Amino acid sequence: MPLLNASRPSPVTFLLMGIPGLEHLHVWIGIPFCSMYLVAVVGNVTILAVVKAERSLHEPMFLFLCMLSVTDLVLSTSTLPRMLCLFWFGAHDTAFDACLTQMFFIHSFTTMESGFFLAMAVDRYVAICDPLHHTTILTHARITIMGIIVVTRGVAFFSPHPILLKQLPYCRTRIIAHTYCEFMAVVKLACVDTGATTRYSLSVASIIGSCDAILIAVSYAFILRSVFRLPSREASFKALGTCGSHVCVILVFYSTAGFSIFTHRFGKNVPAHIHIFIANMYLLVPPFLNPIVYGVRTKKIREHVLRALMVKVS
Repeated sequence: MPLLNASRPSPVTFLLMGIPGLEHLHVWIGIPFCSMYLVAVVGNVTILAVVKAERSLHEPMFLFLCMLSVTDLVLSTSTLPRMLCLFWFGAHDTAFDACLTQMFFIHSFTTMESGFFLAMAVDRYVAICDPLHHTTILTHARITIMGIIVVTRGVAFFSPHPILLKQLPYCRTRIIAHTYCEFMAVVKLACVDTGATTRYSLSVASIIGSCDAILIAVSYAFILRSVFRLPSREASFKALGTCGSHVCVILVFYSTAGFSIFTHRFGKNVPAHIHIFIANMYLLVPPFLNPIVYGVRTKKIREHVLRALMVKVS
């Protein structure tokens, strides 16, 4: 095994272990992971293509959905192909700079994902609670500004991560007990005190995640209040079904991401394979579910996709 003879690799490389204790299952674990990745790529590319082709879909909801789709594509592509090489081909070694680049994309785009969930919750709040002024409140200019703010926030708060790690000395083993280059997994390998760096990372992730989650919860609370006041029971059930599926995706994202963050801080007794497996889930499941929940279950997108398929068949 490559790991047995690699406790002192080249100073420009790290070694990814995968999921500790489940190495014998890597090949099998890779199969559902690959399937989820393919669905995520096909689904998100389809959403982008449909919204671009249909001018009638250039509405706030679908523009935010496109931003989320781009984020999902970058997030899943920055992790899954490299992870599958590890699972299926035993490609453990990764260049130090490539590791830091992957880390930046993972953490910054995870933050963007959270921001776009919040933006879409605000859009749903305006659409349901103030439908007559929906398009005048969320103009294209304001949507663009919101998108820029979400992207800038993700880049600004997580650009220091690779810069800080680049400055640290690594005199211990270079084996990363993870499936990808996660900040906390890499910083543990440094041979100096990294308390301040660790606290910065955990604080930023906790504050951003908590604020976004609270604001999303407030938005959906107002949405539910408006839904229950609708005169038509059929309209209420339809709105509840749509909001319910959205909330489920959001809960999956925040629960798995929150578990990973707080395990680093408090969960010293959580088995490593459980922690790493769940850490993979918040990178894999939302990009896989978002096209299904926001795309397939959205009538306008579903109709346009079916119409395009029927034209090609005929």
